[in-house]
Amino acid sequence: MDAPTTTSADNATSGGNGVGGWFTPRKQPTPTGGEQETEGSRLAGLRPVGRPAEGEPASGGGPAAGESAGAQERIPDAPAPAEDPAPGSIFQQERIPAQRSTSAPQASPDAVLIRRTMAEINPVADKVTSYFYAMLFVRHPDLRPLFPPAMDAQRDRLLKALLTAAEHIDNTPVLVEYLQGLGRGHRKYGTQPEHYPAVGECLIGALSRFGEAVWDDETEAAWVRAYTTISQVMIDAAAADELRAPPWWMAEVVSHDLRTPDIAVVTVRPDQPYPFLAGQYTSLETPWWPRIWRHYSFASAPRSDGLLSFHVKAIPAGWVSNALVHRARPGDVVRLGPPTGSMTVDHTTDSGLLCLGGGTGIAPIKALIEDVAEHGERRPVEVFYGARTDHDLYDIDTLLRLSQSHSWLEIRAVVDRNGPLQLPDAVREYGPWNEYDAYLAGPPGMIRSGVNTLRDVGIPWNRIRHDSVEELVAAGD
Repeated sequence: MDAPTTTSADNATSGGNGVGGWFTPRKQPTPTGGEQETEGSRLAGLRPVGRPAEGEPASGGGPAAGESAGAQERIPDAPAPAEDPAPGSIFQQERIPAQRSTSAPQASPDAVLIRRTMAEINPVADKVTSYFYAMLFVRHPDLRPLFPPAMDAQRDRLLKALLTAAEHIDNTPVLVEYLQGLGRGHRKYGTQPEHYPAVGECLIGALSRFGEAVWDDETEAAWVRAYTTISQVMIDAAAADELRAPPWWMAEVVSHDLRTPDIAVVTVRPDQPYPFLAGQYTSLETPWWPRIWRHYSFASAPRSDGLLSFHVKAIPAGWVSNALVHRARPGDVVRLGPPTGSMTVDHTTDSGLLCLGGGTGIAPIKALIEDVAEHGERRPVEVFYGARTDHDLYDIDTLLRLSQSHSWLEIRAVVDRNGPLQLPDAVREYGPWNEYDAYLAGPPGMIRSGVNTLRDVGIPWNRIRHDSVEELVAAGD
């Protein structure tokens, strides 16, 4: 996420006892100090354009798969409310930097019990989540206004978040960082410390009902310990964030540039300073769909005038994306959540940057280019901009102008006329890349195939940065 981990509760989700009653968080969470913003080819069908790189190798190659839209922007076509209807649910899914995950050598006892529960309920996940929300809204009707009107997508997101927590339950640094991001992000929904016990009790109730084949006292105790610590980490992160930032920002639309019939560049002016890093993303709510938030990447590095730009692609039945592309006009006011994301440039090194951007995923890549330029660095930056047609290269002119101004920047547009975008294949035609840090932004298919390609050409995991593929799928754009 966007900040280093801080210690909270027993700083894990298993093993400690720190329960303090039935899901009872501390009344006065004490923020920890020092929190800061960190974090043979089928190329006959591909047409690289733009300036040729010096010393381009001949061809290599191998098949890959993918498509493109925008890493933080969230991706291709999906059903109706899957855009990010993110209400006040404690388990609202956010993005974990997948490349930073590590596997614990041996699972803790609590992790074993929690994963066993998740395996048991997975076949009936829809019933579990429906039962959970029904119980929550019947017992605590005052919480219903925190959620969007349509709950279909949120039911899926609850399970995905539980699976994420189960997967990383023994990986304290990754899980705590993830939970801190959730805690900070949930401030915009109006989540309060007193809401956590209600959610916890209903969650345990749903899990015990549908996981009864494996449920026992030890399993319940493991879930109580885990949820208590999870909630405390989130509460502490929210309390620390409250000292330095508002829960949301109001922002006025100042320009709306329709680049194609379904892609717009939307620029807004926040009502107060909005600190962020190039490569990060935020959540956005429109006045037409209250309580439905959607993630978008910043399309530029921080600007002296404080304006923020986003590249938005309208997708079929997409609530927020269609509103921003087809309804928003200068003078409209939207709400922004806090910035987050770890796909940022490490300015302590001089490694080159290899950037793969598919569709509107080019937005954060453009921000990274501007960030390198503003730091006065001359490290090589190689950009592969993928699209299905020339028409979809809606920002190519901007990128080519940047390359004319900076000798260290190479732009290669890759158009696939023969089917699903094979952008990662084009990367094999250039290189070598073993001394580069890699950045991927686009739809899940492109990221998956891109990571495989980058590993094949010698880039280690810890030098590949992208948003969580699972979260991109959940976002549904």
